[in-house]
Amino acid sequence: MGFESGNIYCSMQNSSTFFSTQRNMEGRGEIGLTGDGLETSMIGRMRDDEYESRSGSDNFELEGISGDEQDGGDDQRKRKKRYHRHTPNQIQELESFFKECPHPDEKQRLDLSRRLGLENKQVKFWFQNRRTQMKTQLERHENIMLRQENDKLRGENSIMKDAMVNPICNNCGGPAIPGQILFEEHQIRIENARLKDELNRICALTNKFLGKPISSLANPMALSASNSGLELGIGRNGYGGGSSSLGPSLPMGLDLGDCSAMPGIRSPMGMMGNSNDIQLERSVLIDLALAAMDELLKMAQTDSAIWIKGLDGERDILNQEEYARFSSCIGPKPPGFVAEATRETGIVIINSSALLETLMDANRYADMFQSMIARSVNLDVLSGGIGGTRNGAIHLMHAEVQLLSPLVPVRQVRILRFCKQHAEGVWAVVDVSVEIGHDANSQPFMSCRRLPSGCIVQDMPNGYSKVTWIEHWEYDESVVHQLYRPLLISGIGFGAHRWIATLQRQCEGLAILLSSSISSDDHTALSQAGRRSMLKLAQRMTNNFCSGVCASSARKWDSLQMGTLSDDMRVMTRKNIDDPGEPPGIVLSAATSVWMPVSRQRLFDFLRDERLRSEWDILSNGGPMQEMVHIAKGQGQGNCVSLLRANAVNANDSSMLILQETWMDTSCSVVVYAPVDAQSLNVVMSGGDSAYVALLPSGFAIVPDGNNSSSYGASNETSQKGGGGDNGGSLLTVGFQILVNSLPTAKLTMESVDTVNNLIACTIQKIKAALRVA
Repeated sequence: MGFESGNIYCSMQNSSTFFSTQRNMEGRGEIGLTGDGLETSMIGRMRDDEYESRSGSDNFELEGISGDEQDGGDDQRKRKKRYHRHTPNQIQELESFFKECPHPDEKQRLDLSRRLGLENKQVKFWFQNRRTQMKTQLERHENIMLRQENDKLRGENSIMKDAMVNPICNNCGGPAIPGQILFEEHQIRIENARLKDELNRICALTNKFLGKPISSLANPMALSASNSGLELGIGRNGYGGGSSSLGPSLPMGLDLGDCSAMPGIRSPMGMMGNSNDIQLERSVLIDLALAAMDELLKMAQTDSAIWIKGLDGERDILNQEEYARFSSCIGPKPPGFVAEATRETGIVIINSSALLETLMDANRYADMFQSMIARSVNLDVLSGGIGGTRNGAIHLMHAEVQLLSPLVPVRQVRILRFCKQHAEGVWAVVDVSVEIGHDANSQPFMSCRRLPSGCIVQDMPNGYSKVTWIEHWEYDESVVHQLYRPLLISGIGFGAHRWIATLQRQCEGLAILLSSSISSDDHTALSQAGRRSMLKLAQRMTNNFCSGVCASSARKWDSLQMGTLSDDMRVMTRKNIDDPGEPPGIVLSAATSVWMPVSRQRLFDFLRDERLRSEWDILSNGGPMQEMVHIAKGQGQGNCVSLLRANAVNANDSSMLILQETWMDTSCSVVVYAPVDAQSLNVVMSGGDSAYVALLPSGFAIVPDGNNSSSYGASNETSQKGGGGDNGGSLLTVGFQILVNSLPTAKLTMESVDTVNNLIACTIQKIKAALRVA
């Protein structure tokens, strides 16, 4: 209600000008609305070519005009039209191709014309008119939105005029005196100018980001800071975000600007249509983000009493009583749930700007934490940030967090991610589970929730960053296998140190890849393009292995339930028809986890050693393998991508190679491999596209068993040397993917299931025999 009537009149006048222009354009027909350069000369060429179109689907041809007709009066401009109507199949093919490529080139048009039995000109004009229709629909939609906003402004203008004509005193309810009228008008003018400046600033930023101007009449929704009666699924009962002071080290000043007026902001999950409900829901989400950020910063303070040292003197344990005193954005813990909370600090080879962009981008976030994030999707953007930065950015995301074992369910959470700058070179990113807008009938049973978690990033010299990570979960322990419960309750499975270790390892690998120097271990002297293609292929191989072990939604698998399988074994199947990254046919995936009475370091060294591979791998042909390519991904000897070749038994085996990726950090060790055709791999090694190389990965994932608490705080260097607290037992996950039939229409047989089941059991027995363990 702070708009001045004169300014509103200007806005209405601009809108009227737009409507007038729109009606003139509509009067000239759809050709006048196209953005594809259909000028007068183009229309002339269309007529000379004797083709036009109707509705993007029906074409007609023009008959030639005789000399007598040309000498006639009004009949000179009349032409006889012969219609050519496309068949439904032709229209369907054209529409399908239009969705993929609305601007086909000459080669694509020729290919379409041959396939559909049309002339090249018919295909060309069909696409031109189809683009014209789409342009017209978009402009009509914008026209409707502007008309609605114009009506709204007219109503507000009328209300304000009535209020100014008949002012009422707020104190007594009677008529206001003239002096009060002038003062209120002055205040309205000041407020109107401020709102106008803010709106213009936001429109300018949006124009910069989107590359096109937008209307300044977008609905600005007030960001109410008042407590709401609407409760979240995490048990919110009202909280005041940002009301607490954290001292001068981490100021809590928050300026979101008019973030809710940014373009592209939709109702979260599209569940609510009423504008008042949407505004209330946004207010609740922003309130939740503020409270979560407040809680994260308090938990990150080094001198806080929230954390106490464990019995080992290294591990921080959350003081639940102290935490309950200040925590204001969570409800009571659900029945049967247990809590795990961890904190870790590390130095990472990445600056804050690059790390923030990675965390706020769903795809880059999943790539960075490859073994931890099975899938990440950005659902909504409540705020894109202020001033072209990530400061104040609020995203609604869906994430699937995994531990590489079929005995631990994937943690599926819907989180609110909030990024805020607190000082020069100091940023914070917080996540918190949010269930607002959920449909209880369509959502699966909630087995976990992520309490305020995230990281504090502080820039350091030489492009490094100091990262303090907080990880806080509550989960249903009954869905976790007994074998992995100690690991999870200790915080090793999903704890902060695992995020820091993964971030350090990935950033170290990226730094090595971007380095101009070639490692001395890389005796093949691959080009930079060849190394990138090989690493990209290995990344896809590891992603497919993780999806087959954890059964995330990243890939579509069908689970098999058979009485002959043990409870510790997960068997899934999928039919591949058109994915070039897998061989066509029925793919079977099987995985299980077992406890091994050996250290994680010893087990990892044994499995990655190509000289000992014949002791457990049937692909080795009974002898040692030779490493042909070695691409380092870290300082440790085991962090690399390798290309192995087995001794050929016959001439046919000489073309088969094995691509292998191995890595180890303080939280997990992985050995993943897949047989690869030598001819396809030569293309990749020369820098070609790796997307068409078919892979069926198998491998191992090794984690501590969680019973030795000192394994929690082992450093990366100590872990790689096999020292520290990594001398206890370990949990070994074995996963295989095999092609059981090259025909997608074939049916899975019990023999195929028994084959892969026996393969896993035999491999585990061979490993135990080689390590001399029971």
